Amino acid sequence: MSATKPRIAVIGAGLMGHGIAQVFARAGHFVHVHDAQAAALDSLRSRIAGNLRRLGLDTGPEERVSGHADLGEAVAQADFVFEAAPEKPALKQAIFRELVRLAPAGAVLASNTSVIPIGEIAGDVEDGGRILGTHWWNPPFLVPLVEVVGTARTDPRAIERTMALLRAAGKTPVHVKKDVAGFVGNRLQHALWREAVAIVAEGIADAETVDTVVKQSFGRRLAVLGPLENADLVGTDLTLDIHQVVLPHLNREPGPSPYLRELVASGRLGMKTGEGFRRWTAQEADALRGRVYDHLKDFKEPG
Repeated sequence: MSATKPRIAVIGAGLMGHGIAQVFARAGHFVHVHDAQAAALDSLRSRIAGNLRRLGLDTGPEERVSGHADLGEAVAQADFVFEAAPEKPALKQAIFRELVRLAPAGAVLASNTSVIPIGEIAGDVEDGGRILGTHWWNPPFLVPLVEVVGTARTDPRAIERTMALLRAAGKTPVHVKKDVAGFVGNRLQHALWREAVAIVAEGIADAETVDTVVKQSFGRRLAVLGPLENADLVGTDLTLDIHQVVLPHLNREPGPSPYLRELVASGRLGMKTGEGFRRWTAQEADALRGRVYDHLKDFKEPG
């Protein structure tokens, strides 16, 4: 089944990388995964098989995934390469300099960065026409969206090929037409986070209340009613009236909140330290992770 399908390489066997490999393996592709950490490669297939079992799916696709310590070996025959390394610009730039040299000339080279502009990652490499971004969301095998982002140098045919590949693998690709930091999804998400932090910092409400308001109000309808659909639903005239009142009062801090900086400086790093905006026991943190996973797993598309 897989012989005629494009060959996939994934750079990074971590949280995102093994999930991306799983998506393509389930779609019938052979996937070569590179990682410098032997332990990550050793557990690669077992982690994918574990995901499949938890989802109630048959195991077996993991057998189409192979781990490779040598980068050149992993990408030597690839038609598409998906980089899923840590979110460090210098590291990603170094990887792409190697990918341009090692991958076949016709291979599309994609970065899974969530916020770094693709042009910054591509830098001044000569073969920039085949470099683009594919921002997958975590976990890749449960969240449908992939943002496809080109630079001023990206060949439109590379974008078309990537969109077609992702659709065939069961994803929902969207084309982001300008290479901007955060693309679309994270610009929207972090605009909400900035205001949420400001509300807590200003004493308007505590963190638990902010989260409850989101989850028990507009958060419930976001899966079927996007913000611009909502504006059209209530009317652009009403939307304008509301904006004239509320927008002048929203946070406009150009950088990270001082409140957030203080949390980090004081060691309150969230669930991994037991406290961030809220206090967390290990049991509470695990329970929340489980609820998120189960919600995504059981989500039914509207209609």
